[in-house]
Amino acid sequence: MKKKNLIKNLIFIGAIILYTVFCCVQTPITQAVTMDGETAVGSMWSLVPPIIAIGLALITKEVYSSLFFGIVSGAIIAAITFGTGFEGAMNYIVQDGLISNVADSYNVGILIFLVALGAVVVLMNKAGGSRAYGEWAAKHIKTRVGASLSTFFLGVLIFVDDYFNCLTVGSVMRPVTDKHQISRSKLAYLIDATAAPVCIIAPISSWAAAVSGTVEGVNGIQLFISTIPYNLYALLTLIMVIFIAVSNVDYGPMRKHEVNAIHGDLFTSRNSVYPDDDKPSTTRGRVIDLILPVIILISCCVLGMLYTGGIFKGENVIDAFANSDASYGLSIGSIGALIIIMIYFMLRRVLKFTECMESIVAGFKQMVPAILILIFAWTLKSMTNTLGAGEFVKGIVENATAVQILLPMILFLVALGLSFATGTSWGTFGILIPIVTGVFGDQLVNAAENGIPSMVVICISACLAGAVCGDHCSPISDTTIMASTGAQCDHVNHVSTQLPYAMTVAAVSALGYLLAGFVQNVFVVLGVSVVLMIGVLVAIKFIFGNDNKSVPLVKKNASASKGKKK
Repeated sequence: MKKKNLIKNLIFIGAIILYTVFCCVQTPITQAVTMDGETAVGSMWSLVPPIIAIGLALITKEVYSSLFFGIVSGAIIAAITFGTGFEGAMNYIVQDGLISNVADSYNVGILIFLVALGAVVVLMNKAGGSRAYGEWAAKHIKTRVGASLSTFFLGVLIFVDDYFNCLTVGSVMRPVTDKHQISRSKLAYLIDATAAPVCIIAPISSWAAAVSGTVEGVNGIQLFISTIPYNLYALLTLIMVIFIAVSNVDYGPMRKHEVNAIHGDLFTSRNSVYPDDDKPSTTRGRVIDLILPVIILISCCVLGMLYTGGIFKGENVIDAFANSDASYGLSIGSIGALIIIMIYFMLRRVLKFTECMESIVAGFKQMVPAILILIFAWTLKSMTNTLGAGEFVKGIVENATAVQILLPMILFLVALGLSFATGTSWGTFGILIPIVTGVFGDQLVNAAENGIPSMVVICISACLAGAVCGDHCSPISDTTIMASTGAQCDHVNHVSTQLPYAMTVAAVSALGYLLAGFVQNVFVVLGVSVVLMIGVLVAIKFIFGNDNKSVPLVKKNASASKGKKK
């Protein structure tokens, strides 16, 4: 096992070194701006910081230092490029990086939402709602398949926002999946695979609003709806999740985690990342003490988003979602829900006022790992923006437009790579969709008005699918971080176990977009892609079997000594 890990680490290190060599060949870092305007900004150097961060995270299995070294490498590149020296590098890290991102109003809204949601989860646990729900679920959900499918269906139902999806599904389903010995890594995958992939095909969601905002001159929501049947990665991911849940087949690193979970170790390694300060304070908790707070939370957050979109100023529901501010809406919704839930528990006399106040602090403590990772990830994204990652990718796509038949697959792969490297799907399709609409201006109007499948719809779908795929895989993606937090799973464990599953779907999706460039018929493209996906899954089942219990227990890491399920 150690030899195998050493080979993987050497491959990652070699890839990082090779990419850096290519950067030097393309544009020397010391060549800030030449007579002909060539610059290191907007070149291959712009992707070096995230590549270093991702590579180190996969090698060292430690995400905080990996992200920080990625930030430092970006600051050094920027300082050399712009000639600002040591003082400039420190400014890029601290002032323009950490401080600016923490002070950003949108980011602060997300952090407030995280803390409020953490407090709600602790309140439900202290009130005994989670324990009561776990006991109820144990009587009604009797198999691992049932627990996995329940997680999937709950994730599909909460389609309004991916952050909200990840944290809510995680807090509700953890007791159920723990009871049926499903590893935390598997739970994180189930959460992540029904967060962004569901939101990107839901017309009423914060993602639909973000996509529609990148298109000008047409009805953005109508165009978004026309892309749904071509969003192969999202649709095929849902098929993959159902297959994995029903067949009980696992492969790659996930197999090790599931085998250990069946034998009692839910974490495999690094299980003490999240504190456990939310023991029940009473035995009088009932199932309603979990269900009602969740309903209140969902209702308040949806209402908050509709409020920011102008629902009380005469806007209809769809337009209100399209114009909503997800960060502000989730913040006011979660704070309002927190207040109502505290009042409910005090009226029920299952919690005292002092216990409710203590739960806010405990909820904040539970979210500290996610908050720290998010702040570093946001800073790394701003570093890639400073170095012109968008300009670099824009140049690649514009050069590829000459081969229009291959353009959907090229856009899918470019979006996947950019989203993986920068950790942002919204930023990815924000860069790529305007390029597509510029290339296919006339077709865009026809597609939006008539709903006729055309190359522009396929290309925009490819951008969205690739962005979600990269977001799904990236260790520095907000949604991936939230899925780890919701499952209370070590972040690197989640990334490494999910990657083979995501890449399986990505490979089939790429072939689907290759076909779409030639056929441009949604029934043929989607039908062939689904059949191919099912064929691949059947082959996986044939190769890896369907009974994890028959596999010998994998020896745990030393850090997993306290990982047994209680």
